[in-house]
Amino acid sequence: MHEEMPLEELISSAAQDAGGWLGALPVALVATSSDGMVVRWNHAAQQLLGYTPPEVLGRHISDLLHPGADRSLGRSLWETAATGRGVMGMVTAWHSQGHPLELEIWACPVPDRRHGASAVLVFAADAHAARRIRGSSAVWDGLFARSPVGIGVLDTQLRFLQVNPALEAMNGLAESAHVGRRLAEVLPEVNAGEMEAAMRHVLDTGEPVLDRRRTGRTPADPEHDRVWSCSYVRVEDPGGRAIGVIASLLDITTQQRDHTEAEAGRRRLALLSEASSRIGSSLDLERTAQELADLAVPHLAGAVTVDVLDSLARGNEPGTGLSGGAALRRLGKAPLTGSAVTQVLAPLGRTLVFPSTAPYTQALAARQPYLIAHLDDEAVASAARHTTKPAQLLQLGVHSFMMIPLIARDMVLGVATFYRTGPVGPFGSDDVTLAGELAARAAISIDNARLYHHEHETAVVLQRSMLPQHVTPPPGFDIAHRYLPASDVNEVGGDWYDVLPLTGGRAAFLIGDVMGHGIAAAAVMGRLSATVRALARLDMPPTALLHQLEATLADLSDPMLATFLYVVCDPATGHCTVTRAGHPPPAVAEPDGSVYLVTTPPGVPLGVGGISFTTTDITLPPGSVLVLYTDGLIEARSRDIDERLGELTGLLGAPQQSLDHLCDSLIAHLVPASADDDIALLAARIGVPADRPPA
Repeated sequence: MHEEMPLEELISSAAQDAGGWLGALPVALVATSSDGMVVRWNHAAQQLLGYTPPEVLGRHISDLLHPGADRSLGRSLWETAATGRGVMGMVTAWHSQGHPLELEIWACPVPDRRHGASAVLVFAADAHAARRIRGSSAVWDGLFARSPVGIGVLDTQLRFLQVNPALEAMNGLAESAHVGRRLAEVLPEVNAGEMEAAMRHVLDTGEPVLDRRRTGRTPADPEHDRVWSCSYVRVEDPGGRAIGVIASLLDITTQQRDHTEAEAGRRRLALLSEASSRIGSSLDLERTAQELADLAVPHLAGAVTVDVLDSLARGNEPGTGLSGGAALRRLGKAPLTGSAVTQVLAPLGRTLVFPSTAPYTQALAARQPYLIAHLDDEAVASAARHTTKPAQLLQLGVHSFMMIPLIARDMVLGVATFYRTGPVGPFGSDDVTLAGELAARAAISIDNARLYHHEHETAVVLQRSMLPQHVTPPPGFDIAHRYLPASDVNEVGGDWYDVLPLTGGRAAFLIGDVMGHGIAAAAVMGRLSATVRALARLDMPPTALLHQLEATLADLSDPMLATFLYVVCDPATGHCTVTRAGHPPPAVAEPDGSVYLVTTPPGVPLGVGGISFTTTDITLPPGSVLVLYTDGLIEARSRDIDERLGELTGLLGAPQQSLDHLCDSLIAHLVPASADDDIALLAARIGVPADRPPA
């Protein structure tokens, strides 16, 4: 058998295992006879004063007092025994190690049935420890009762022992509904398992847990989710043994909502800022639509499609009405891969036709966002009459849906559709607002692309119409020419060239570049081209002709500048007169293989005014090739202009070849990608015999 455990230790151990508070203050138990002789001395008394039972049993209790203390204790005890009343007081005892010890004592009589006299039970405790506990208790009681923070005391089995009024109000339950129950039993609609795991960690390790979030609903507010910040601290007995947990809770629902809204606001601003830099930078219809889709996933939706009116996608005007339905071209979709939702949706480039009663058409016609916050069978019933896609999307987990019309300059251009899946909540008003702002930016960019392409095509048509359509080589010359407009991402400029027959068998070769782009530059180019043709028929000297062109530019309402190169050649003698107005110099390739740029004063562009132009005379051997070009052929980003001119002359030094092949070779080598600027190129071989066929 095991040795029997003393009664007081058994009680303390059981109380601690149950999560109670016994053992917080060691109390000595002393029993005396009616005449004050010590008859019982427990273990706690030995620990308190240091005497073993044999040392004190049979001695008068007053012998344990400080030698200089008042010996009235014995008389008080005797009076207690005689009158049957209890007594409480403070005395100074003498420790076995020879130092005084202040004690608080409680004494009460115990009648002896056999002898009729009363024995006395004396309970004693360290006065300093008792005062500390009483003071702590007073502070604790005040804090517990009046604190606005919810406070709960739980035992080692995580059962509530006590809750304060603030926690009662938070949970909507009285203290009696808490005591003896665990959190999961009291509040089943909060994340009790996670909270109890945190409290067990505190009991096991002694490490406090701070700011652990509890979420859910309580009887105090059963219709709304709330958030609490919880902290847990272990409570220990004097021996360091865990006897419970104190939980403090603070309702932070409002702060959490404000923080969430602030974070959402920051995310919206960041997304809009990114949209400003990403959407529409290319002036390309397809790319702009895809940029909108890519930007919205996953920040706003799980999947996105962007559809533009088919007429707009084909380069026509958007149209006037939707009464007969809508034809939309899918130009954007995200994610492009790895999504079961987007695999169900129509692919990029597909034209989708919707009748006038379909939700897509109605959303476009209403010019308002179309939101289905909670997508279910009933919500998609109207669309299900036209397609099986809604039912498929429901099966794939799409639970929220919205369509945002793309509207720019009071014109409907298409629609962006957003699908939400997974644990993210349904679309709300803030999401509709954000999607509307993204769609508005995209719509403006799409319309800018439409307007740009319209102007670009107009400028190209205008410019091509003013360029010489069929250049007939004058006698004694072989000619080839090329015109390459700028790519779609760059505006067409005002480059042009021409070949004009002059008196005496001579010919004028000219090339020019109006500074600027678009329709305005093309129109000015047309005026200059017509003026040159008229003045050349008058056989006007080159410098006088350039001054007349300056006067033409001066007549414009908006100032314009243009570079110009005018070369007059006589095929019989090879004599050439070169006049430049800020234009790149002509290049010459002679039959003997010599290649060079003609050295001549560069002049300044037409339109500057107040400048005298000069001419340079050169004589070229028969068979020489004269090359005129605009700066689009030789300018390149991050490349030095002299280096590019060296490449040009290097290409001209190749063995004799046809002029058509020469022009193609120059463009292929110097502009391998799409042109950043217009390119005009004119090549002439001088001194070709009249009976020789063109090369």
